[in-house]
Amino acid sequence: MGGLLDAATVSDQMKSLLEADADKYTWVAAAVGSQNASGYQLATEQPVMAIGGFNGSDPSPTLAQFQAYVQAGKVHYFIGGGGFGGGGGGSNGGSNASSQISTWVQENYTAQTVDGVTVYDLTQPAQ
Repeated sequence: MGGLLDAATVSDQMKSLLEADADKYTWVAAAVGSQNASGYQLATEQPVMAIGGFNGSDPSPTLAQFQAYVQAGKVHYFIGGGGFGGGGGGSNGGSNASSQISTWVQENYTAQTVDGVTVYDLTQPAQ
């Protein structure tokens, strides 16, 4: 499962996937919540976007901002799962932007599983 403070434990296969062509992207991946993103960032030593801040409930980035980053080719992968996502309506007092982003990614990109982790290549929209 997770490592320090529930940071993701990253397999060698996932690390290799994220590190491939890393210099072409502002972020090698995006993940919901900074604790989730931190494990990937520490393992790869590459920038990973933490969607929704600490626990996924902050409104940063918004869906429109994230879509613009993807359109501009700044984010390579979206890592599914992790974080609290702000719930359907932000019941924990936060935003549901991370849930909106997760739903948009699932509807527009093809999932692949790498060592039990769902990953979406944001450079390859679903047909």
